[in-house]
Amino acid sequence: MFTGIVEETGEIVARERTEDGLRLRIAADEVATGLDHGQSVSVSGACLTVEAFEEGAWFEVFLAAETVERTYLGDLVEGDLVNLERAMPADGRFDGHVVQGHVDAVATVREVESVGEDWFFRFDLPAGYDRYVVEKGSITLDGISLTVADLEAGGDAGGGGDDPRDRDGPTVTVAIIPTTYDLTTLSEKEPGDPVHLEVDVIAKYVEGLLEGYLESVDALE
Repeated sequence: MFTGIVEETGEIVARERTEDGLRLRIAADEVATGLDHGQSVSVSGACLTVEAFEEGAWFEVFLAAETVERTYLGDLVEGDLVNLERAMPADGRFDGHVVQGHVDAVATVREVESVGEDWFFRFDLPAGYDRYVVEKGSITLDGISLTVADLEAGGDAGGGGDDPRDRDGPTVTVAIIPTTYDLTTLSEKEPGDPVHLEVDVIAKYVEGLLEGYLESVDALE
């Protein structure tokens, strides 16, 4: 389990395609210190297993075919940056929210706006995922625990072109403080760029419980 508090950004320094997936080597300082073989690390929101490492220098992870298909990690090249977080220790501080490192879908940056010292990012959500999002609730984007500032159901933004701001569909807006902007990959994001989306797992549990309850009620009628 993770909390969505990014420890540092790492750099992709090597990648190797295999018949079964993709192996990435990621250069890191803090996250690559004190690692163990088999330990879990969140790489831009995807929970991956450490296969090899050099203390304080780098670590390697393997992406199975399903992970490559469900994330954009397969599109990364040498020099690209990723957000890194080690699994939360049992006696650690819980500064973010419950993050599993299970990517639900890939969202897209729609708008980036600088307001004073802060930044506002607006993202297009894949259809159906807005039901798990509430204003002032938690959301994980590229492994970062963020608070929802605004949620819109969507509609025609006009324009009719290929600009991502012209797309229909639900959108979510988050406010980014300077520290988060500087210490994560958000500073590299532009409209049209992908981000990994993980909705609040509590919302999914509630949905599952309600579905079971409603099915029971329907069976009694």
